Parts: sequence; structure tokens; C-alpha cells
Amino acid sequence: TAFLHGELNETVYMNQPLGFRDQTHPDYVCLLRKSLYGVKQAPRTWYRRFADFVASIGFTNSKSDNSLFIYRDGSKVAYLLLYVDDML
Repeated sequence: TAFLHGELNETVYMNQPLGFRDQTHPDYVCLLRKSLYGVKQAPRTWYRRFADFVASIGFTNSKSDNSLFIYRDGSKVAYLLLYVDDML
């Protein structure tokens, strides 16, 4: 369900899902406002939202691994390694 929280920054359309087609307008398409699982933009949009949030609370992105976030406060260090299935 993580991918359902990604905000799309580009225009993405999809065909009406089987079983939910509008009988009066079967050729209409859906304009997506949020990311859906299976949409190729889903991992990227969710990652961007997550990365922006952890940056806002003081974490920095590792230069060697985009999945690693580091928080430093004096001599204290916290590491957050992100792994989400199907994430590129």
C-alpha cells in the first residue's frame, strides 16, 4: 500500500478497469491524481515523498546509496535504510 501515497507530478491516464467500465462512455479514460500500484511512476513518486519528509526532519541522503538516510546530531548518528518491494 506504500505506493498508494505517491503524488503524481505528471499527467497519467489509464483505461477504465475491467468490471468498472462506464456503459455510456466505454472509451473514456481515467486521469490519475495519485499513484497506483503497477503504474511505472509509483516507486519514484512514493520515494520522492518519503525522501522529502525525512529530509524535512533532518536526515540527509547518502552519496553512495539512495536508500540510505543519515541523521547526525553532535556525536549521535542514526541510519535509516529504506527497502520497499518493487522499488527501483
